[in-house]
Amino acid sequence: MDLQQLEQDLLPLTAYAAPVVFGSVFLEYWLTRHDEEHRYQSRDFWSSVGIGLGSLLINAILKTSVFGMALFFYKIVPWRIETHWWTWLVAYALIDLCNYFAHFIAHKQRVWWATHVTHHSSEHLNFSTAFRNSWTQHLKLIFFVPAWVSGINPVVILTCYQIDLLYQFWIHTEVIRKMPRWFEFFFVTPSHHRVHHGSNDRYLDKNFGSSLIIWDRIFGTFQEEDEEPVYGLTKPVASFNPVYLNFHVWVDIGRDLRKAKSAREVWEILFGPPV
Repeated sequence: MDLQQLEQDLLPLTAYAAPVVFGSVFLEYWLTRHDEEHRYQSRDFWSSVGIGLGSLLINAILKTSVFGMALFFYKIVPWRIETHWWTWLVAYALIDLCNYFAHFIAHKQRVWWATHVTHHSSEHLNFSTAFRNSWTQHLKLIFFVPAWVSGINPVVILTCYQIDLLYQFWIHTEVIRKMPRWFEFFFVTPSHHRVHHGSNDRYLDKNFGSSLIIWDRIFGTFQEEDEEPVYGLTKPVASFNPVYLNFHVWVDIGRDLRKAKSAREVWEILFGPPV
């Protein structure tokens, strides 16, 4: 397998899903248009759209590099796992587990928080909030190396990655309240993700799962939705500017690094908890 073959074999699932995504945004907008508390707020919505368009552009520019990295790691390992129906399940679980740890660390260390804070910047939760993917989020690809060195075909791995990403769209809403109990036990739902976006004390750093909530149950980061979430950052950012929302934490880190007087201070600035 070479890079050209990988690009040909990999279906552009995110492009195929675009009509469903935009249709869902329009439907949610229409359903909540008379609800003062939950309806779309114009400036917030266009801020999300601006961030999303920037993210799409960066994804397009870096697509070949991402594919190349996946293929590089696949080729350097001596083992292979043949593709069967169960390989897809293993690959998806592995991708979702990598996503869980990437998400968890992004909330615990300042430099990784800088790649994620944009997603939490809105004080509302609706389908358009899912567009708020940081323009520097590709730095977190390092957390997916375990999937790339698994020996599973990169087409399978990257397809599962796309599906896992698409799954996260529908959980950004207040319109869907609760799913069946069995579904809520295994899978991430809007209720679970509302908790994650809440800045309530009991909701902070909870429910990091992307598709499967079982990782949160296993690792002790699960929290049921038992009070109304207050969305946004604990230190709200008074801006709707997509550029500012993507880089304000990076600017703060750069300012603090200029003042650092030792390697230990540099380490604490980069890998200490978000401030």
